Amino acid sequence: MTGSADAEGLREAAQPGAGEVTATVIVNAPAERVFAGLLAWERQSDWIPFTTVRVVEGDGGEGSLVEAVTSLGPAVLRDEMRVVRVDAPYEIGVVHCGRLLRGPGVLRCTQIEGGRTQVVWHEWFHVPGGAAGRVAWPVLWPGSKVSLTQALKKFGRLVEQGRLP
Repeated sequence: MTGSADAEGLREAAQPGAGEVTATVIVNAPAERVFAGLLAWERQSDWIPFTTVRVVEGDGGEGSLVEAVTSLGPAVLRDEMRVVRVDAPYEIGVVHCGRLLRGPGVLRCTQIEGGRTQVVWHEWFHVPGGAAGRVAWPVLWPGSKVSLTQALKKFGRLVEQGRLP
């Protein structure tokens, strides 16, 4: 792909899709520490089940390409994300730009009283499969929300225990 084709593909992928998932957790740690944990891409493997994450291009900051590979038995899902915004310690914006998973995502940290931080993880996926995919999404969505919430809770525990970042 040429540079302009890459940019056009990223612009297309950055448009919110029909599949939307949000998870929220309160972490008993300051926003700076929570944010650093979220930006430690390769450590996501510690809190997202069956998933290995690595930075394949860049330093993990804005402009980097991050790959998450989730394997469960013979099923393998490869998720490529371009980091499009890093506003420490508040927000990380990504665009899922792979062949299957496409759409924008954001991780937000909001400092709240008592040295705690609210983390919101929000994704808008382009649902594959056309009309059939859009019909199936409401059936799949509850499972994806539960999985995302459980992963985020584990992330919070690791930060609180000082095991992340």
